[in-house]
Amino acid sequence: MNIFEKYESNVRSYCRNFPEVFNRAKGSVIYSNSGKEYIDFLAGAGALNYGHNNDQIKQEIMSYLDLDTIIHGLDLHTSAKEKFLAKFSATILTPKNLDYRIQFCGPTGTNAVEAALKLVRKIKNRTGIFSFMGAFHGMTSGSLAVTGNTAIRAGIWGTSNNVTFMPYPYGFMNSFDTIAYMDSVLNDVNSGIEKPAAIIFETVQAEGGIIVAPIEWIQRLRELCDRHDILLICDDIQVGCGRTGSFFSFERANIIPDLVVLSKSISGYGFPMSLLLIKPELDVWQPGEHTGTFRGNQLAFVGAAAALEYRENSNLPEKVKLKEAFLRTFLTEEIASISDRISIRGIGMIWGIDLADFGGAGLAKEIAALCFDSGLIVERVGRNDTVIKFLPPLNIEMSTLQTGCSIFKHALEECLVVTTGSR
Repeated sequence: MNIFEKYESNVRSYCRNFPEVFNRAKGSVIYSNSGKEYIDFLAGAGALNYGHNNDQIKQEIMSYLDLDTIIHGLDLHTSAKEKFLAKFSATILTPKNLDYRIQFCGPTGTNAVEAALKLVRKIKNRTGIFSFMGAFHGMTSGSLAVTGNTAIRAGIWGTSNNVTFMPYPYGFMNSFDTIAYMDSVLNDVNSGIEKPAAIIFETVQAEGGIIVAPIEWIQRLRELCDRHDILLICDDIQVGCGRTGSFFSFERANIIPDLVVLSKSISGYGFPMSLLLIKPELDVWQPGEHTGTFRGNQLAFVGAAAALEYRENSNLPEKVKLKEAFLRTFLTEEIASISDRISIRGIGMIWGIDLADFGGAGLAKEIAALCFDSGLIVERVGRNDTVIKFLPPLNIEMSTLQTGCSIFKHALEECLVVTTGSR
């Protein structure tokens, strides 16, 4: 580990919680130099919905490389981009009756968020944005401005950027009508808050602690935007690409956002890629008005097209439903029953075990550490990192999923005994 301590910046984070040198990965398992196996409930923070080194996707990538084809292409027309656009349109947009233009942004999700914020302000000629308490949208300045976590915003000045944070239906804020509150603010000439260009939201606040927005709330948010001439941006970076069951997380509410941000698993193989989906009438960019050197990642195009084909061939949505049912039963019957101070939240293949009622982040940190020692990688999220997040690959084998859950249960029980003296 000395070379990492000596040369890598202090900003590194995941490696501090998972102190191993990893050298190989396959499916839902990661292997270290020491030969130890770890079940992966992190999945590249959501970038590996199809697992590590998916055979079908890998074959398409290797075949593409063998032909000495275009690797870096800016926004030139290429065969790889053409194939992805055709596949995405035929398998995702057209069957769902969605009409979007596709903007290829920089290499990661925050780049697409920045593009969305820039575009809505241009369209509406307003600078204001509504975001939500608990939101996370990225680490560049514009994305940080719409991110709720004050700890990560503290390192940069001027992140307010005319952003107003509204209540998300969680905790105390779930005890009143948050949509009616926003409506009142917008209708009140004395509220001190100007009408925004757009509202950006996540249907599931992942980093916020796995907070699942109710369907009715999502539908009323869409109606609110329509009434007040406000654009609606859905950030589907972590919970899109099938994570909640359907390809887009907003489908369960039967709404259509004006703009959709995609990244993480859209490339299928963990390659950098981000997209902004834009309703055609809103695509008012001038040529070159928003660019990026790596917006044409050809291997990402190849992986993304192959991933869409893999979804079809493997009947992945149906398999996600089966695993969702298993996780829901396991977590509600075998974990929540351990203590009435444990809260369970989730949908599809993203679940959170909230241990906030045990006070502070100590218990969650101890459990995550013991899980890692026992061969399971889990992340902590939410307010004060008190929520343990389950985010395995969508195609994880059921037996591996069950083993990972058993490791977690054992760690939870052992740490509860140490921390509280009883269960």
